Amino acid sequence: MTVEIPKTAMVLAAGYGKRMQPLTDNTPKPMLALDGKPLIGHVMDRLASAGVSRAVVNLHYLGDQIRDYLASETRLEIAFTEEKEILETGGGVKNALAALTESGTGPFYVVNSDAFWLDGYEDTLMRLAREWTDDIMDALLLLQGTVESHGYTGRGDFFADPDGRLVRRPESEVAPWLYAGIQILHPRIFADSPDGAWSLNVLFDRLIEAERLYGVIHDGEWFHIGTPDGLEEADAFLHEPFAGEKKR
Repeated sequence: MTVEIPKTAMVLAAGYGKRMQPLTDNTPKPMLALDGKPLIGHVMDRLASAGVSRAVVNLHYLGDQIRDYLASETRLEIAFTEEKEILETGGGVKNALAALTESGTGPFYVVNSDAFWLDGYEDTLMRLAREWTDDIMDALLLLQGTVESHGYTGRGDFFADPDGRLVRRPESEVAPWLYAGIQILHPRIFADSPDGAWSLNVLFDRLIEAERLYGVIHDGEWFHIGTPDGLEEADAFLHEPFAGEKKR
């Protein structure tokens, strides 16, 4: 069966990266190096490999460094949206909707610019596209096992039923799955969304209530790069013996 890949992706790159200080004092987090390449460069590799043709990147903190780096990207058409103030994830995507839907009104990828993962048996972005079912879902999140991730120490985010529908973790419990920073969204969910700065969690909660938030469990390695220690752990993993076999 032919898989229809979303041709456009939103890459979230506007944040301050405060938990990565002092590394981010003069460098935006997406430009921090992992295995000799900026984090956002790894994201562009993944998008290009999956067949995405256009990436919309939001900018705020030290955005010129990101713009200058991506000036040499030839595999993808790059568009930028500037944020005068941080709009968070939901506001950032909504602010970029015109650019994201320039070529149509179908679903698009949203990827955190600091997301780093290794594919399992199939290209991860391809797998998300294959699992997308437009008539029953409005968002499809990549999930990682809470206890199987690198550098993550939290309680997880979601429980999933056998069909992949998601519900939130109750406050006092540990959930088996965490959101891995990679997803497919349909633009229709922004029709009555807030203005200004707000989190995509606002829409996730609405979609849970409507039973239209789904997840796919990642079958490869995933790294939580939230602190300098997390970045160091990811880099060390990639330089272990046989790391070449891991870089899929």
